This record gives sequence, structure tokens and C-alpha cells, in this order.
Amino acid sequence: MKKIICVVLILSLALALTACKVGNRQVGWDTTQTFTHAILELGNGELIEGTVTSWRDFDESDVVQFTMNGVTYLTHYSKVILCTKKP
Repeated sequence: MKKIICVVLILSLALALTACKVGNRQVGWDTTQTFTHAILELGNGELIEGTVTSWRDFDESDVVQFTMNGVTYLTHYSKVILCTKKP
């Protein structure tokens, strides 16, 4: 009986770890990060801010792609601040 309970517990835990996808971006297998706002520095030094609808991180890279105010941007992490609430 103890073996059955242990197996059920392990399967439940495995399901919980793989089924949790909350937020607008999942990084890795168990870490979810949700960002709702961003501040982006353009090439001319101008700062723009807006609401983030989605974002994507690239493996082995310092580049982030995100959609803000209906426009998709691809930039280096040093040029953007992603926030959980409006600054």
C-alpha cells in the first residue's frame, strides 16, 4: 500500500511540475516569469514604455524578443527593463 501511495505522489508531483505554465513566458522547465510592462532604449537614446503582451528568451544568448504596444522588438537585455507592474 505504501508503494502505491508513493508512486501516486511522485506522479502527481511530476504532473504538477510539467503542467504549470502561468504568465506570459515560461523559462526552463519549472520557472515562470510574468512581465506586464517594459522600458526600452532605442538606438537614438529615446526611451519608450508600454504594456508587454508576450516575450521570449533565447538559450545561450543575451537577446530578448518582446511585443509591446503591438510592436515586436528584438534587442539586447542591456537595452530593456521588463517589469511586473507599471513603473
